[in-house]
Amino acid sequence: MLITLRKTLNNMDTKIKVKEPLFSAKNMKLITSPIGKNNPVIIQVLGICSALAVTVKLKPALVMALSVTIVVSVSNLIISSMRSYIPERIRIIVQLVVIATLVIIVDQILKAYAFDVSKQLSVFVGLIITNCIIMGRLEAFALYNKPWQSFLDGLGNGAGYGLILIIVSFFRELFGSGTILGYPVIRKLGLYSIGYENNGLMILPPMALIILGLLIWLQRSRNKSLIEQK
Repeated sequence: MLITLRKTLNNMDTKIKVKEPLFSAKNMKLITSPIGKNNPVIIQVLGICSALAVTVKLKPALVMALSVTIVVSVSNLIISSMRSYIPERIRIIVQLVVIATLVIIVDQILKAYAFDVSKQLSVFVGLIITNCIIMGRLEAFALYNKPWQSFLDGLGNGAGYGLILIIVSFFRELFGSGTILGYPVIRKLGLYSIGYENNGLMILPPMALIILGLLIWLQRSRNKSLIEQK
């Protein structure tokens, strides 16, 4: 009888599932990993086009980073919640509809509350729809994982993308225009009086590519496992 009771208790223990904390170490890794060692831009080399186009000034880069983070996080959440009901043959169409809807909402909010920035970003807000990072996370993660984990994955990848945009735009605006968020840093430091001139090359698209290349080189020099073996 004791043996039977013990077996019953063991079966009950196996059926009881321990609820994982919302911000467990495993879940937090979904946020921290894309920011560092698995960055979507400098490791996976995704989202390069917008990184070249909207990083002349820091303010538009910040807005673009926030926009992409919102779109990828919320689209991950929606697709993950719907994953059991999406037919395999039309999953790409459903994903595009969700992304396009979110991008239109973001675009209209920017036009209503940040019109000047919206004009600077021009068509690149609309082109968030074609951002490889968003489609990639939907296909690789959201379709196979729970909504909360998918939301965190989108948040991490959006933050990783945004971090690179901020770094690139910081140096381009500082050395190309002498300002940071419009504040005349170089002039306040008095560097113009000793002969410093703004570097016009910094505001051209090739310089964004060079800075990205330097960031990729820096990341690979720190993490040797990323270097391809011959």
